[in-house]
Amino acid sequence: MKWEDMQRSENVEDARSGGGGFGFGGSGIRLGGGAIIVVVVLSLLLGKNPLEMLALVSGGGGPTVQTQSLAPATSAPGPGAKADPQEEFVAHVLGDTEQVWGAVFQQLGKSYERPRLVLYDGRIPTRGCGEGQAAMGPFYCPGDQKVYLDLSFFQELSQRFGAPGDFARAYVIAHEIGHHVQNQLGLMDEMQRKTANAPERVRNEASVRQELQADCLAGVWGYSASKRGLIDAKDVDEGIAAAMAVGDDRIQQQSRGYVVPEAFTHGSSQQRAQWFKVGLTGDMRQCLTLTSQDMRAAGGGSRP
Repeated sequence: MKWEDMQRSENVEDARSGGGGFGFGGSGIRLGGGAIIVVVVLSLLLGKNPLEMLALVSGGGGPTVQTQSLAPATSAPGPGAKADPQEEFVAHVLGDTEQVWGAVFQQLGKSYERPRLVLYDGRIPTRGCGEGQAAMGPFYCPGDQKVYLDLSFFQELSQRFGAPGDFARAYVIAHEIGHHVQNQLGLMDEMQRKTANAPERVRNEASVRQELQADCLAGVWGYSASKRGLIDAKDVDEGIAAAMAVGDDRIQQQSRGYVVPEAFTHGSSQQRAQWFKVGLTGDMRQCLTLTSQDMRAAGGGSRP
């Protein structure tokens, strides 16, 4: 993957403390690297939103907290400064998604508002999504239109989930940006309105559709990167492997020895890989069929 050739984004905020381990809850307990998926696994088993479960674990009283002041957006390292390779990777991948989705939205007659991506260690407050913690993995908060990423997840992705490689990591970022695209098109609000008072089973099904759509949108970005010679067939295989690695069925099987499809909130390994590959055709219209709002939200679509 030629990520160094991608345009670098200035929309990365570095809120890392530089300390080791993961802060968890209000008691100052430190957890090791294995904690990265504990709450995610429990959420999948119970069919709950990881953000809500983490708020309960950390003693949060409600879904909304005010964000603290974060570091200003990072910029390219100055002369003589030592660049953080992982931060540079994230900034370049984010910058490329900005280019691609900016062009797509322009074709749709819309304006793409670039999201910010926050790097953090362990835990961080958000505006509208409770307290984010590393145990939930990367996530997008529609309330403040930011993607939150603890870089330790990349190690977990490779070692625990068995999905190494640059494009596997890029897929993770592109998936979260896919949620921002959904938010910009009004698809998230529409889904929320239609399922606010629905039974848990219906909300889970809606969550699966929303997550698979984000996988598909990540594939649309991948199509553009491939078209421009920035990724090759090996990279695509890494992305597909990453999509399969984080399927609900695989995580449930590993954690409890059996699968409960009714508790899925992100989709099975096969579904996630399938919709990522649909996006890799470059036809955004196919992605939009996953939500009830369908083509009406975007007014059409074309290959980026």
